[in-house]
Amino acid sequence: MAKILSLSDVKLSLDGNAGRVDILHGITLEVQRGETLALTGPSGSGKSSVLMLMGGLERATGGRVMVLDHDLTAMSEDQLARFRRHHMGVVFQSFHLIPTMTALENVATPLELAGVADAFERAEAELAAMGLGHRSGHYPSQLSGGEQQRVAIARAAAPRPDILLADEPTGNLDSATGAHIMDLLMDLRDRHGATLILVTHSPELAARCDREVRLCDGRLDTAMRDAAE
Repeated sequence: MAKILSLSDVKLSLDGNAGRVDILHGITLEVQRGETLALTGPSGSGKSSVLMLMGGLERATGGRVMVLDHDLTAMSEDQLARFRRHHMGVVFQSFHLIPTMTALENVATPLELAGVADAFERAEAELAAMGLGHRSGHYPSQLSGGEQQRVAIARAAAPRPDILLADEPTGNLDSATGAHIMDLLMDLRDRHGATLILVTHSPELAARCDREVRLCDGRLDTAMRDAAE
C-alpha cells in the first residue's frame, strides 16, 4: 500500500493561563492508503491533538505533517481549508449539525459550497446509505443521537474524501448504537476506499481496525498491535 499520511517528529505546544504546555513530544507515524487506524490511550494522552494535526485543524509547533505529498505545516489557513474540503472528512464526538437546517441540507450545503453540481442528489444517496432516507427532511432536534451522528458521517463522506478522521465518533452513544456507527464507518471505507483514522477509548472498536497506535503523555507507546495478525 502507498503512504497517504505521515508525521515526522511532530511537536505541539500551546499557551495557557499557566504558561506554555507541551502537548506532543516528537510524534513520528505513517499511515497507508486504505488503512483503518485506531488512536488510543488515556484521557489527556494527545490522541485528539494528533488527529487535529492530521486534519490541519491544529498547527504543529515542530516537525512536519505530510498528507498526499502536501506539507500541511507550510500551508496558510485558506489553503488548509481548501485542502480539507477536497481530500478530508471529519466526524466529531459532538455532531456539529446546523440546527436550522434539515438533515438533507446539513449534508448538501458543504457540497454546494464546494461547487458540486449534484449536491442534493449526492446528499440524498449518502443519507440513504446511512439508513436515513426517510429522515432527510427532519431537523437535528427531531433526530436521536445516533441519527444525528449518522447525518454527521454522511456529511463527512459525501465529498468522497481520501481520508476520514473521526474523533470519538461513538463517545456520546450507547454501546449498541456505537457498534452500528462503527459498522457504517467500515462500510464507508469499503464503498469509497477512504483511509479511516479514529480516536477511541473503546477496545472493541480499536480491535476492528487494521492497526492500533497507543499514546501516553504525548508520546507514542512502543506497544502497537496489528489486528490482522
